Amino acid sequence: MDFLTLAGKRQSDRAYQDQPVKREDILTCLEAARLAPSACNSQPWKFVVVDEPALRAQVAAAIANNPAGINKFAETAPVFVAVVEEQAKLFNDKIPSDTWAYYDLGAATEHFCLQAAELGLGTCIMGAFDNDKVKELLQIPAERKLRVIVALGYPSSDVLRTKMRKEIKDIASFNGYQTNEA
Repeated sequence: MDFLTLAGKRQSDRAYQDQPVKREDILTCLEAARLAPSACNSQPWKFVVVDEPALRAQVAAAIANNPAGINKFAETAPVFVAVVEEQAKLFNDKIPSDTWAYYDLGAATEHFCLQAAELGLGTCIMGAFDNDKVKELLQIPAERKLRVIVALGYPSSDVLRTKMRKEIKDIASFNGYQTNEA
């Protein structure tokens, strides 16, 4: 599948079939994430995979119990992947290490999600959850930052939603910043 088709196929799925995800497929997605670029090749990430049913149910409850009142669908996801920011080790101490980790984690997470889409799996990147409870359940050290959790599974529907995106002319300009404002 060409890249633009794959990018169009990847969407945030919020309902999953009651079907386990093969460990081999999870490892393939992790390999894609591992290959993502990072500042100074620091690779400031750790992926905690949750596929054991009892722990998965506890994590699902901690995801659904959040101040925004969203992500109730998490109870249907057979797998969660917690994306943890590790301390970046940059080759130059004049570069602030905390500046680039967000980008690096974003790239690795999207590599994971695109690989999942290519395998016919659905994902949803979630940022609203009971952070302290999930860290406790997954034994994530207090000094580490849990940034997002990815739900992973076979989508309950194969219907691709229409992507509502701005036009290229509204998001890009050449050779200098320009707006299309009247």
